[in-house]
Amino acid sequence: MEKILDIVEAIAHEKNISKEEAIEGFKEAIINTAKKITSSPEGDFEVVIDNEKKSYSIYKVITVVEDGTEIDEGSNSVTLSEAKEFDGSIEIGDKLKSEIVLEDYGRTASSNLFRELEYHIQRRIEKSIFEKYKAKIGTILIGTVTRVDNENNTFVEIGELRGLLTQRNRIKGEKFKQGDTIKALLRYVSIDPSYGMILELTRTAPKFLEQLMSKEVPEIQDGAVEIIGSARIPGERAKLSLKTDQINVDPIGAAVGVKGVRINSVSGELHDENIDCLEYSPIPEIYITRALSPAIVQHVKIDDNKAIVDITSDQKAKAIGKSGINIRLASMLTGFSIELNEVEGIADRSAQASLKEFQEANKTKDTTALEELFK
Repeated sequence: MEKILDIVEAIAHEKNISKEEAIEGFKEAIINTAKKITSSPEGDFEVVIDNEKKSYSIYKVITVVEDGTEIDEGSNSVTLSEAKEFDGSIEIGDKLKSEIVLEDYGRTASSNLFRELEYHIQRRIEKSIFEKYKAKIGTILIGTVTRVDNENNTFVEIGELRGLLTQRNRIKGEKFKQGDTIKALLRYVSIDPSYGMILELTRTAPKFLEQLMSKEVPEIQDGAVEIIGSARIPGERAKLSLKTDQINVDPIGAAVGVKGVRINSVSGELHDENIDCLEYSPIPEIYITRALSPAIVQHVKIDDNKAIVDITSDQKAKAIGKSGINIRLASMLTGFSIELNEVEGIADRSAQASLKEFQEANKTKDTTALEELFK
């Protein structure tokens, strides 16, 4: 077995695991083999690796105990008097090492070592794969559909693993067939008794929308624009709140893109989901007002986790939205329970626009007063 370490290193390279992990697996395999062939299941063993000579040694570690101590067969102990026959300076509690040569046990040792090595290397391969994909949780993966079962569960081949996109994690109306290439967000990595290690995917999570926007909008990717929150009714409508600390960057314009090219690209990936982008505000009243757009809000009062919103009758339907979708999304996005309070009056955007035009037109252009400051 003098070339066994070369074989272990070759396995590490082939299976894409680190040399250190492969060596640790080899040590465990050697120790378990020694326990079996020496009939010492509770034995204490130590493996020493010589990397220069590409060799290894295995020792059984024996503890020196008081004379008269009952010692079972295969035990890790030896009495003091027995130990002194080999070395008169030995004391109680000292550790002795007895080398075991696996080659002396013939084919039994070889076959045991092969099975143990195969098992421990495989465990480390699985651990390496698990850690690799665990680090990707919350990111988008791309794979190829291999099968769709009778319950509309979609199985996706992603690298060396299989992903599972269940019907509840799929956007309503979406249909996939074998051979389709799809994008999905990795929710978590699990081990299924039937399928082994599997990746649970989703296309309905708000995080999927955020990740798509991040990939599509360079300003989000480089941190100039930050996504604060998102809310979705998958396949129907979504709201996305954005902010920036750079005065020369328009977060909404960056997200939408020229002629809506960026937002439309993301919407197309989400089965034509309608995406509203709004600018985040740390002031709850303003944030809620923006979240209820396109409705015009008269006043917002915050009471603990509840927002009482005054709104005119002509804007109430807009605030609620079709089947209540607008108010639900606004509540999900802001984290407030929103209650609409109908008030008298009519909110007209054209009137607001006229007022703004009037204010602009009546701004003073007389700079005489300023001239005094520079004399």
